[in-house]
Amino acid sequence: MKHNVTFARHGRQLAADQVSQLTVVDIETGARTVVLESGANIEAPNWTPDGETLIFNAGGELWRIDHRGHQAPEKIDTGHLRDLNNDHVLSPDGKTLYVSSNDGHLYFLPVAGGAPVRVSNIHDRPFHYYLHGISPDGATLAYVAVEGEGEQRRINIFTIPSSGGPDRRLSDVTAPNDGPEFSPDGKWIYFNSERAAQRPGHAQIFRMHPDGTGIQQLTFDERVNWFPHISPDGRHVVYISYPEGTLGHPPDRDVILRLMHPDGGAALDVAAFNGGQGTINVNSWAPDSRQLAFVSYPVRA
Repeated sequence: MKHNVTFARHGRQLAADQVSQLTVVDIETGARTVVLESGANIEAPNWTPDGETLIFNAGGELWRIDHRGHQAPEKIDTGHLRDLNNDHVLSPDGKTLYVSSNDGHLYFLPVAGGAPVRVSNIHDRPFHYYLHGISPDGATLAYVAVEGEGEQRRINIFTIPSSGGPDRRLSDVTAPNDGPEFSPDGKWIYFNSERAAQRPGHAQIFRMHPDGTGIQQLTFDERVNWFPHISPDGRHVVYISYPEGTLGHPPDRDVILRLMHPDGGAALDVAAFNGGQGTINVNSWAPDSRQLAFVSYPVRA
């Protein structure tokens, strides 16, 4: 639905003939509902645990909208933070938002809005936090850190207590990693990585135990696979699949949302569209494990 809402001009801007479509798809029937359409760049929806509300990023800020799009979106007060990126998660009880700022740090604040509190640590070298997951008990955040600069730049997986505390390294490799997310039973962290790639950019889906051991590769195709998200009932993993040869997770590509068993195996295509960066950077499953939210970016003819 279209609503007369003005989002801040921050970050990537869409082309003049392009729109963002916040969409909900039923994975059993394939039926799609456009919840919100905007000429602004909106990104990364996730659901509140009651299944009533979607929270998304736009213009460096967070917004909420009812999952049917009947009401206009409302901005969430994030205090002094006006440069949030599209990496944000909710606590399992739905009371707290954990966010990533472009200042390189992680914060938490009430889901209704309020003053943010920093979770992340100060480092004596470049260390930029990007949030992706929270443990089922709400005690631990999973994130990727961009460490160092230039030829020394590396992207690895860490955890940190959700109330603040020491960083714990789970990977220490030169190949880029991203999107770490806990399974609902807390036994696994799913992520994408180039650790098995024979050519730059060829990311695949992996999982490991929360202590970084027991790494298993789950996808093996020629496409570039990112951001695995596990359904609340633990039965499905959805991920975004880019065309072969893609580097990183850029916007405006012919992408496919694919569904697979948590142990891997053959994948089912759920939807194909113009998308990429911003489409499903965070877990966007509904609590019923049947509906999935995503953002596409069609170009009008």
